[in-house]
Amino acid sequence: MESQIRKLKEEKNAVILAHYYAPDEAQKIADYVGDSFYLAKVAKQTTADIIVFCGVYFMGESAKILNPDKKVLMPDLTADCPMAHMVKDGKIESMREQYPDLKVVCYINSTAELKCKSDVCVTSSNALKIIEGLDSDNIFFIPDKNLGGFVAEQFPDKNIMLNDGFCPIHAAVTAEHLKAEIAKHENALVLSHPECEYEILEISDYIGSTADILSYASKSDCDEFIICTEKGVMFELMNQNPDKKFYFPAPHPCCSDMKLNTLENILSVLQNENNEVIVSEEVMKKALVPLDKMLELAK
Repeated sequence: MESQIRKLKEEKNAVILAHYYAPDEAQKIADYVGDSFYLAKVAKQTTADIIVFCGVYFMGESAKILNPDKKVLMPDLTADCPMAHMVKDGKIESMREQYPDLKVVCYINSTAELKCKSDVCVTSSNALKIIEGLDSDNIFFIPDKNLGGFVAEQFPDKNIMLNDGFCPIHAAVTAEHLKAEIAKHENALVLSHPECEYEILEISDYIGSTADILSYASKSDCDEFIICTEKGVMFELMNQNPDKKFYFPAPHPCCSDMKLNTLENILSVLQNENNEVIVSEEVMKKALVPLDKMLELAK
């Protein structure tokens, strides 16, 4: 199956992008593997005619918005991110009425419709850098309260207001789960994604994006780590650090939507060119503004 995928990819001038949370076999066959920020940059720069995005729907949307003339396919169009929808209708408009100078900062894990209403997008890799450079102290961070809360702690002089959205996968990791794992591996460092709840972050040794966690683990002199993020990152952790040990709190965080990006589905979309991401011209035009702003400010 892998040989069929590679052959079709070459014939059709296609590129395969995979998020760190995609299944191991998807990461193995992909041309580029990374977190949301890295994949957004790759999508913007690719010369391929077809982008096969092994992720969840908002990622495919972002790739299409950044590449309106390219065909963006997803192995499974039902792969979604619950958090991407977690902003109540009218909330952004209400906040703008209260704060005329408000900047709406939209985590890239959001629908294209939410991006249309935002001033700038961020990822967990670049949120601190971008918010530091904004020209307003009144900021509404959507949709993730946990990443937003982590960011707000770094900027006590800014009025960063939080939405009530969250990632169900990261939120399922509790302090009790983590402490139980720490008790079993006393010499391990705890590396956590800022989408985790505050109770996790306050007992972590390091907090960062998926890419940052990978980098930290690779550079650290420590050889044991407890990882508080989706378990798909284990593939690249082991790839980069075969002699180190990695543990996940029980229950091991697993995004079932990400796991829909199977080899069978990748082959199918390359064969049939179905599951195309369709975004209206109006939405693409509006949503491109905060995405381009993100890429500009994060340079």
